[in-house]
Amino acid sequence: MTTRRPRAAARTARLLAATAVLGGLLAGTAAPALAAAPGGTPLPAARAAAPATVTVAGHGRAAAAPDLAILSIGVEASRATAKEAMAAQKTAAETLLAVLHKQGIAERDIRTDSLSLAPVYTQSTEGESRVTGYQAGQAFSVKVRDIDRTGQVVGAVNDATRDAGRINGVVFDVADPSALRAKAREAAFRDAYDKAEQHARLSGHRLGRLVSLSEGESVRPGPGGAAPALAAEDSGVPMAPGEIEEQITVSAVFELL
Repeated sequence: MTTRRPRAAARTARLLAATAVLGGLLAGTAAPALAAAPGGTPLPAARAAAPATVTVAGHGRAAAAPDLAILSIGVEASRATAKEAMAAQKTAAETLLAVLHKQGIAERDIRTDSLSLAPVYTQSTEGESRVTGYQAGQAFSVKVRDIDRTGQVVGAVNDATRDAGRINGVVFDVADPSALRAKAREAAFRDAYDKAEQHARLSGHRLGRLVSLSEGESVRPGPGGAAPALAAEDSGVPMAPGEIEEQITVSAVFELL
């Protein structure tokens, strides 16, 4: 019995030493995994810094001579009854349309904008208002594509309709504004690019790629003017069409390198 105890103790010691070595190996292999993924959740990759940008507004304008005149004209008639007023207005409107056709205005260029019939009130000395008649009217929008004849058309309308005629105004425009708008857009983008390039140079950068571009609504400032009312003896009126201007604003974002 006394000779077996040392052997058993030696085996036990060797077993404990082997267990300690194995535990150390296992702990050494698990440590990197825990360091790389604490709590079992992968660490996010580092994000690249966002590039610097510059935002600029560009303004562009373009002008051209108008090739279209839009007349606002009409007729009015006052009579004792509504029926009589409408009949007189109808006769005056037919006269107006006939003279427009005689002046070479196409049907597609004549549009009725409004038709009205309203009572006419008169106030007595006692302060009471009563209906004393009716007024009927009709307004038209007329396009004159040969603007050199605009004054002649206005004078012809006034001569034909006399006291029933109404010349409310004239506006000059371009029939197809797409070419004018394209020139203004090109000028607006060039203005935005030049501003961005200057900002890049002043800040010690180089101008990079275009990130975004947006365009605002185009503006048509002051298109033409209104013609004054004409006296019955006037057979025409001088016109000054001037210029039509288109304005466009863009907003652009560029990278700075």
